[in-house]
Amino acid sequence: MSSEVDLTRPPVVVGQAIHRRLRELTGDPDPYRGAKLAFNDLVLGLLPELRDMIRHAPDPLRLAARLAIAGNVIDLGPNASLTPADALLALRGVLHESFHEDWESFVEALAHATRIMYLADNAGEIVVDRLLIEAIGPDRVTVVVRGGPIINDATIEDARETGLADLVEVIDNGSDAPGTLLDDCGATFRERFEAADMIIAKGQGNVETLSEVNRPLFFLFKVKCPVVAAHTGLPQGTHALIDSMRRRGARADHRH
Repeated sequence: MSSEVDLTRPPVVVGQAIHRRLRELTGDPDPYRGAKLAFNDLVLGLLPELRDMIRHAPDPLRLAARLAIAGNVIDLGPNASLTPADALLALRGVLHESFHEDWESFVEALAHATRIMYLADNAGEIVVDRLLIEAIGPDRVTVVVRGGPIINDATIEDARETGLADLVEVIDNGSDAPGTLLDDCGATFRERFEAADMIIAKGQGNVETLSEVNRPLFFLFKVKCPVVAAHTGLPQGTHALIDSMRRRGARADHRH
């Protein structure tokens, strides 16, 4: 492939090209494998503590959602220097984080959804995703991971190693982009994506790639960069749960 990257393309496309080239140059099909294993093990060790927090919370579902969002800090794309201590601090300090939520519409959607698609983001993070999936009800959830290694994003191997694949059906999207580029994904995934009556999408990459897609999407993520902060109108560092259809409707009403 060409060594040149078109920097005018969206960040997810650029990231995909850069990391494909990195794997080619190093001869390593998964350069972040060690980091992924380490963060999976770290958060698995924390599960009993986090489950106890949820058990004693006034609203267990809400805390499970907040923990799932806090887990989005485990992203070595924007922060390659993230340490295990940073991840533990983010998870244990979740109640002290700035939080924006479209909570009522999220709960309403959960009450009626029978086919929920959960688009996972990073290794380690998928362990706390499990807590939210348990609170929602695993029988109606399908988890989607990346189709190939990209940064520290979760793959089928991570889902199996963390026990997530024993809890729910896990499929991959057929793409190695650090987001969900629908035209780069496999046909099976796209069919399931269209059939879902609720889609929970983790991470900034999904915000960047799916914000304009007309599907019942809820984005759960940490605002990590000025571009996404400007797009969402939320300060950098905010933990967010956004109802995409509601936001798109509000933008359309504003234009008219």
